[in-house]
Amino acid sequence: MKINKTILKNLFAAFFIIPLVFVFATVARAQENNKIYFFYGTGCPHCSQVENFFESEKLYDTYPIDKREIYFNRDNTILFNDILDKLNIPNEERGVPTVVIGDKVLVGDTPIIENFKISANEFLQNINKTEKAKPDAESETQKSNLTLAAVIIGSLVDAINPCEFAVLIILMTTILATGNPRKALLAGLAFSVSIFISYFLMGLGLYKALSLGSISGWFFQIVGWLAILLGLFNLKDYFWYGKGFLMEVPLSWRPKLKNLIHSVTSPGGAFAIGFLVSLFLLPCTSGPYIVILGMLAKNTFDIQAVLYLLLYNLIFVSPMILISLAVYKGFNPAKAEEIRQKRLKTLHLITGIIMLAMGVVILSGWI
Repeated sequence: MKINKTILKNLFAAFFIIPLVFVFATVARAQENNKIYFFYGTGCPHCSQVENFFESEKLYDTYPIDKREIYFNRDNTILFNDILDKLNIPNEERGVPTVVIGDKVLVGDTPIIENFKISANEFLQNINKTEKAKPDAESETQKSNLTLAAVIIGSLVDAINPCEFAVLIILMTTILATGNPRKALLAGLAFSVSIFISYFLMGLGLYKALSLGSISGWFFQIVGWLAILLGLFNLKDYFWYGKGFLMEVPLSWRPKLKNLIHSVTSPGGAFAIGFLVSLFLLPCTSGPYIVILGMLAKNTFDIQAVLYLLLYNLIFVSPMILISLAVYKGFNPAKAEEIRQKRLKTLHLITGIIMLAMGVVILSGWI
């Protein structure tokens, strides 16, 4: 029982701490609304003229100017697009240098130099009117809450995926055949940790690839339609299971997958095989993950995205941990497989409905 309590305690702590850290990060970000933002790009000659103007007039000392480079700093690019999205500035009208003063946007060296002082003085006169800052903070919090909710819901969809249950049940059955329940428990936990590491690193890699440039509006639309398509495919598996294709591990892969799992005889082997098995699971489990990663690449800073990924994958592997503990306490893996088989179509139905809802939310611009 000692190992059970320790694992559960750490798991619950992770579930509470990561969202809590994220909330503080969101609040800190929301409190940046009373600054004057100066967005520029390294090597931009027009930006240099604005910088020279600010320095010669000593405006950095007079006004709360937050200087942000967007060519090579992704977090600044996200902030730039986030602010201009809120102010309904079309993509074709965005560029550097740009100065954002409250709800006023100045683009180009001449408009900035000619209008900065007048606009900045008006801004300073109204800066103490907190009513003007509140809507932005509330909007930011609502947007962050929707993103957090989408991450939790997406990870829950992945967590109830029948593919991972099938793999774990085969693994636990194989290890239990040795007659050592504790060994089976450790193998299940080692396998869960391996899947967590593997999926976290794959997610982080894909997130960084998507983040090399700012995610444009059309790409985000593709993510929304992908969610709807995956939802329809899962609904197909509910109404016409086995017809055409399945949103599960391809049938041709299953013999190889079973052979890999049956070769495991120790916790160390379970940990090693988890990395290979994660590749087999990708066709079955990657749908919600890709949708969430597209959302994170567009809407979150790097630190926030890492916290989201940690939370997502903790929820994703939590059923594996719970099943491992249940089997250790005497639950029959054969019974678990029987339950899984009976609930296959229902799980596809739940997944389909949730993915459709996520697609609608994305396409509606709520996230």
